[in-house]
Amino acid sequence: MTLRSAGVAPEVMVSGLDEDEITAPSPADLVQALAIAKAAAVATELSMAASGEVGGDVGGDVLVLGCDSLLEFRGEALGKPANEEEAVARWKQLRGRGGMLHTGHTLMLLRNFEIVDAKTKLASTEVRFGYPSDDEIDAYVATGEPLRVAGAFTIDGHGGWFVDRIIGDHHNVVGLSLPVLRTMLIELGLGIADLPAVST
Repeated sequence: MTLRSAGVAPEVMVSGLDEDEITAPSPADLVQALAIAKAAAVATELSMAASGEVGGDVGGDVLVLGCDSLLEFRGEALGKPANEEEAVARWKQLRGRGGMLHTGHTLMLLRNFEIVDAKTKLASTEVRFGYPSDDEIDAYVATGEPLRVAGAFTIDGHGGWFVDRIIGDHHNVVGLSLPVLRTMLIELGLGIADLPAVST
């Protein structure tokens, strides 16, 4: 949605990565490792699919963007809660406090479906939470939204009621920093105009 709102038409591919297999010494390192692994998994899938094609032109440049986000709270990495009970308990910990939302971004340039260059960058945004009541937390968790997102919250959905302030790029909290993506494009010798545009 972030890319489409910014005028870009991406093709979404699920990496199928088993995130539990990836480890790192810190939440910031972990999201970068996950972003690299996700992008690499999709690049490999594209390469395998292309090698199976007979005839036709399978060349050209392809960009693969992999991202992953985690909320760092008191030094611990918080991904998606496992169930409603965990989501409720997490919100009771978070309310009235703050955390750091880290997003790892990896952008790979594929030429003839081989990786020719790649950039990885981290974006971190401080999030200050409000103090929702127990009833508000129960109602929020009942929407199902906290079970689908890192840190058990969003700022662009029901969770927006309970985020008092962010310090940094708000797009990063949604899961993709547009300024970071633009920087990576420039480092690959590309620009926004090189991305596939949404049809008008």
